[in-house]
Amino acid sequence: MGNSALKAHLETAQKTGVFQLTGKGLTEFPEDLQRLSGNLRTIDLSNNKIEVLPQLVGKFGILRSLTLNHNRLSRLPDELCKLKKLETLHLSGNQLTRLPADLGQLSALKSLNLSSNQLRVVPTQLFSLRHLDVVDLSKNKIQAIPDEVVGLQAIELNLNQNQISQISVQISHCPRLKVLRLEENCLELGMLPQSILGDSQISLLAVEGNLFEIKMLRDMEGYDKYMERVTATRKKFV
Repeated sequence: MGNSALKAHLETAQKTGVFQLTGKGLTEFPEDLQRLSGNLRTIDLSNNKIEVLPQLVGKFGILRSLTLNHNRLSRLPDELCKLKKLETLHLSGNQLTRLPADLGQLSALKSLNLSSNQLRVVPTQLFSLRHLDVVDLSKNKIQAIPDEVVGLQAIELNLNQNQISQISVQISHCPRLKVLRLEENCLELGMLPQSILGDSQISLLAVEGNLFEIKMLRDMEGYDKYMERVTATRKKFV
């Protein structure tokens, strides 16, 4: 991309607070952006070839949305955790294997998309994010949902297309969890905690494409309670 084209985007961003430069073959995070660190509320650099997110990203103090879907990131800098006003972090389609230890400091985060990465475990950092609403961890290599999940505050958790064969019963105690997506995993019916049906807040449980037939759910203890929640939720939207 020519300097004149980048300059035009920077001038627009200075006026609007939004910098969007997608599908341009960028191999680096534009260093010139740091001149606007006090202006930008939104950065979208999706569908590029960026391999490294530089430490300077921590300077964007008023940033609310950072989108880097479909790049080549294999790690994230610790400085990312300084973005105290960040509400949306979308990193789908990268090569991430882990998250910064202090990710829980992103205290305003509401939406986190980490689908299509290389994660093998559910990142425990997520469990200290108090305002998180939606988490997408689909299309990774996660094999189990750990006991620590009880701390999750999200309303929706998407774990479709992983390798999950074990689920902690603690997931039933997530205080706000209404939507749990577990399609196309490695679950046997006996590994699905009955308390998800009988004793949780979950009103949408998606488990198609596992190692059992969906109709077998109807015979599980607590299924009637689950269907009561499903029906009550539907009535709200009628």
